[in-house]
Amino acid sequence: MRVLIVEDDAETREWVATGLHEEGYNTRAVGTGRHGLTAAIGESFDALIVDRRLPGLDGIGLVRAARAAGVRAPIIMLTALSDTSQRIEGLDAGADDYLGKPFSLAELLARLRAVARRPALADVQTCFEAGPLRLDLVRHEASLDGDVLDLTPTEYRLLEVLMRHAGRVVTRSMLLEQVWHFNFNPRTGVVETHMSRLRSKVRRGASESLIETVRGYGYRLR
Repeated sequence: MRVLIVEDDAETREWVATGLHEEGYNTRAVGTGRHGLTAAIGESFDALIVDRRLPGLDGIGLVRAARAAGVRAPIIMLTALSDTSQRIEGLDAGADDYLGKPFSLAELLARLRAVARRPALADVQTCFEAGPLRLDLVRHEASLDGDVLDLTPTEYRLLEVLMRHAGRVVTRSMLLEQVWHFNFNPRTGVVETHMSRLRSKVRRGASESLIETVRGYGYRLR
């Protein structure tokens, strides 16, 4: 298994590379986002380990650019940031897993084995279409009639759930679980508020919204 390591801290980079090499991995280690992106696009790797904070091109930019260029290898992102929103941003950019610093080599190896067991990205559906709507998970881009939509991260995740279930009713509970990761029903209008904003952005004409409310059940994308 060939692994690209992109880490600007020389000590951490050497420690990870040595540890993986001792476990039988073939590694290449670089210290900047630009060098990492060049290697990821120009060479073949089975997995990438990318630090979030890199000089110049940071980890988020590297992952987005790599995915846009067609890189399908699973990506594990390393971060010292504990903010949930930061982690979500990395996953939405195209990372497959997150590992917080400091971390143990044993856990990194376990996560590498886990992502290696997942289906290759080439075998997973990455584009969804529903009438005039198109969602590209690799480019992290949604469009309506060919025009790119300006969506917030939450609106993007809402639309993704709806498009994965196009033509079928998606309940409020499903949205709370898949978008907000709530396993309970909070007494707020968070779903309704964000759905109203999304509906206004996927409207054709003055009155034709592509998202309809199914009273008593949830929402459906036409």
